[in-house]
Amino acid sequence: MREAAFAKQNKDKWLKFESVLRNNVPIDPDELSNLYIEVTDHLSYAQTFYPNSNTLAYLNGLSALAHQKIYRTKRESRRRFITFYTKEFPLFFAKYQKQLLFSFLLFLLFSIIGAYSAASDGSFVRLIMGDSYVNMTLANIERGDPMAVYKEMGSLNMFLGITINNIKVALMAFSYGLLLSMGTVYIIMQNAIMLGSFQYFFYEKGLLWESARTIWIHGTIEISVIIIAGCGGIVLGNSLLFPRTYTRLQSFIRGAKDGLKIMLSTVPFFIIAGFLEGFVTRHTDMPDWLAVIIIGASLSLILFYYVIYPLKLKKRIENSINSKK
Repeated sequence: MREAAFAKQNKDKWLKFESVLRNNVPIDPDELSNLYIEVTDHLSYAQTFYPNSNTLAYLNGLSALAHQKIYRTKRESRRRFITFYTKEFPLFFAKYQKQLLFSFLLFLLFSIIGAYSAASDGSFVRLIMGDSYVNMTLANIERGDPMAVYKEMGSLNMFLGITINNIKVALMAFSYGLLLSMGTVYIIMQNAIMLGSFQYFFYEKGLLWESARTIWIHGTIEISVIIIAGCGGIVLGNSLLFPRTYTRLQSFIRGAKDGLKIMLSTVPFFIIAGFLEGFVTRHTDMPDWLAVIIIGASLSLILFYYVIYPLKLKKRIENSINSKK
């Protein structure tokens, strides 16, 4: 192959790799590894067929730059925790928007089924929530404080208990993806039906707004992150179902890594949800406008971090790479 044809065929990969290295652009580690292997292969090829050429000089410089970046880990390690959440994860998550949408639609569908089942069968809510919880809620309604359940425990104990329980549910939603995604679908179904039936229960009692403005103070983030953890489980399950050009084992390892990253991203949000439920939701007498602001801010945070920012960051980097072509 002529040198010009060789350079034309591979220049896009070289420019992308150079942009990642020089601009500290966050990139999926597996993709970075693949680019590095390809560039070193191209370097070996150029050393054999194009000695003393400009192409060889360029690839030598690119390889040296990559080597410096790879082995300069100590300086970056202190900031890795921050950059994971601010750059690395959002860019990585941009490729999983379809799985996130699928998880959301599943949750929405099963929530509607839960509400419909509660409307069709008066005993359904007791079946899902348990007699003791329903009886306690009915007693609270009779006393004129339907949301009293959020005041029974101390703030700190409730914060810790709820946070740990929510993380447990998210881990189940993720790890059950090992059952070819069906386990994840089951966890999503279980939580969605519970939510749908519970909200209908309050609607039937004429307390839909009272319950919604209270429950969704913490529930906006809590439910959203269960959906996101479900997305991680679907990624894990799909890696077994659809290995594409990889072996099933290679696909599973990639899916497990990606799903685990999605899970790790949710931990701060579960802490926020636990804090809201433990310290804020209990103030059921707060003004409606304040509750709406908290719910709106929570929803905006989730949408920005998991949908808007990843797509924006991906577009920005693509434009940066294209501008160098």
